[in-house]
Amino acid sequence: MLLTVLFLGTGLFISGCIAAAAVGAGAGTAAYVMGKMQGTEAKDIDTVYNAAEKAAEQLKLNITERTHDKMSGEIIAWDSQDKKITIKLKAATENVTDIAIRVGFFGDETKSQLIYEKIRENLKK
Repeated sequence: MLLTVLFLGTGLFISGCIAAAAVGAGAGTAAYVMGKMQGTEAKDIDTVYNAAEKAAEQLKLNITERTHDKMSGEIIAWDSQDKKITIKLKAATENVTDIAIRVGFFGDETKSQLIYEKIRENLKK
């Protein structure tokens, strides 16, 4: 039992360190933590939302829901393997946007990374 508690505590501590490192590094950083790709981009939320929507379309994801305002946004889509993909955006400041991507219930690091990179490509255009 003690070993289980120690193992879980260490896992949470390491996850927390990864998240803290990603946040501390500032805009343009990303990390895969607890089944979610989390990143921050030095762009306003409208620009990031448009880049995320375009990325989903470029990847031929089936977008079923789109919500967007000046403080947050969310795109829900499904891939060809019927996995739900959620892209959440949150305005951290007027010119900085937080991004969170989850693929499926438990997460999929490879697909999340692919989506995030496609969003970043669209931000450079």
